[in-house]
Amino acid sequence: MMAQLNHRYVILIVLAAVIALLPLAFPSSYYLRVAALVWVSAFAAIGLNILMGKAGQVSLGHAGFFGIGAYAVAILPAQFGLPSLAALLIGAALSALLAFLVGRPILRLKGHYLAIATLGFGVLVAMVITTESQWTGGPDGMAVAKLSLFGWRASGSATWYWITGGLLLIGTWIALNLDDTPTGRAFRALHDSEIAARVTGVDVNRFKLQAFVIAAVYGSIAGSALAMMNGFINPDQAGFLHSVELVTMVVLGGLGSVVGSIVGAAVLIVLPQMLTVFQDYENLMLGAIIILSMIFMRDGMVPMAWKLLTRTRE
Repeated sequence: MMAQLNHRYVILIVLAAVIALLPLAFPSSYYLRVAALVWVSAFAAIGLNILMGKAGQVSLGHAGFFGIGAYAVAILPAQFGLPSLAALLIGAALSALLAFLVGRPILRLKGHYLAIATLGFGVLVAMVITTESQWTGGPDGMAVAKLSLFGWRASGSATWYWITGGLLLIGTWIALNLDDTPTGRAFRALHDSEIAARVTGVDVNRFKLQAFVIAAVYGSIAGSALAMMNGFINPDQAGFLHSVELVTMVVLGGLGSVVGSIVGAAVLIVLPQMLTVFQDYENLMLGAIIILSMIFMRDGMVPMAWKLLTRTRE
């Protein structure tokens, strides 16, 4: 138990140090913005990893919850005059409610049937956002009010770097501490074998639903943060390709690894920026790197790096 506590503290301290020290190496505010985008994406990926890596459930429509959170902070302040923070909380609550209602029937499915069902949910959310143009601005998107607290307005890359960095620290702390709770142990039992978990007394349907709701809340908060940071949102953030991007972050970094979610998000956000020197071959290079990574690091980057480190010590 003590070793696990130390492990969690080490991860949080290292992450906090990285967030605190990175700006010292950045030559311009552009890098602060890219880093803030990494933190937001990593936050969403951590939530999805709780569902996929911890509880062993598949979701190809996670961007739907991302879109709900994003449009909540766009629509509620513009149409009803609500503060942005209240809109964020309402978006998270709405995502949790939808995850609860939708998850009850679809989480009874398994394998590719579950994947297709979650995909259908994501497509449905994206369609509603695109077609309800009087509320959402349709395919063109809509402006998002800036985050305001007691007269202070959050603006600028540096401000959002620290806001999203703090958000990531909180999300990481919650996910790491979840492992040693009865819920976290139930998730691990589900991941290993639903049949064995059921035999040992785990309420399989209940804990699958809990994982789905937790992932939805993470996704919604991340969507709200990104929308307020950009000051604009469009339906692409709720689309299928964004869902695939989030799943890729989780799998690339390592299923079940909180640190892996952060690394996967960093790789998928930063790598395209680095590959722009190849111009027309940028997407080809990115795809090749991801394919090679999955061939030679099937468990993900972080679990594979940990295994190599352990072998070197031995």
